[in-house]
Amino acid sequence: MDDEPNIRILLEQALEDLEDEGVELLTAQNGLEALTLIQEEQPNLVFLDVMMPKKNGIEVCRIIKNDWQQSQVYIIMLTAKGQEIEKEEGFAVGADFYMTKPFRPKEIVAKARSVLEL
Repeated sequence: MDDEPNIRILLEQALEDLEDEGVELLTAQNGLEALTLIQEEQPNLVFLDVMMPKKNGIEVCRIIKNDWQQSQVYIIMLTAKGQEIEKEEGFAVGADFYMTKPFRPKEIVAKARSVLEL
């Protein structure tokens, strides 16, 4: 879930090969949409951008991990370089992993495969 369309498209393109292995990809344009999708679909893995409209990635992560107590959802936060404060906040509310933008598509796919045990 990312607010920047080009980042969302890059993520989708990087991960679309996993669809051949039974992985369903879902995308959201903002934090509120992400929360609705996560609540309805119960995904195993979520990529969240720190900077999203309506609810940022930190808030979405806090709701998933703390309010909903869904520790089984693996959350990877995407952040721009130099956002160390956000990184600390994300881990404090339950983020499982951080990746810095710009990221390499191969890294995204490798991490997704590892988390999803593909």
